[in-house]
Amino acid sequence: MSSIVAVPAPIQISPAGLLLPLARDTVQAGFPSPAEDFTVKRIDLTAELIVHPQATFLLRVSGDSMRDAGIFDGDMLVVDKAIKPRHGHVVVAVLDGEFTVKYLYQRAGRTKLKPANPTFPEITPKEGQTVEVWGVVTSSIKRFPT
Repeated sequence: MSSIVAVPAPIQISPAGLLLPLARDTVQAGFPSPAEDFTVKRIDLTAELIVHPQATFLLRVSGDSMRDAGIFDGDMLVVDKAIKPRHGHVVVAVLDGEFTVKYLYQRAGRTKLKPANPTFPEITPKEGQTVEVWGVVTSSIKRFPT
């Protein structure tokens, strides 16, 4: 089961934001494109990733139950608690007091938490079991070996 490691705290944003250079608007993942159009502008990474600063948290993933959604062990999730969770969202949920990240399934009055890895079972709350959707995952940040 992919779980979350950390005690969540809201994101602290400086008034200046975090301005990083953006070399191009896009980069080809297929055939290469000419490099002559290389231009640099600055973007605010905070503004790109965070809509509700006071309700946004960073959480680190542990496990690989969401690998087919592109969420891997060690990734950092941007989680917004101000977004109303809907069917199909990737959410952080609290199941019996423990955090987990899964797809939210809500159909015909039934709620489930679905993994994005076929080797993991769906979570269907049992009688008396507490499941709370804690927040909606808006981004996943991954680091590559350097």
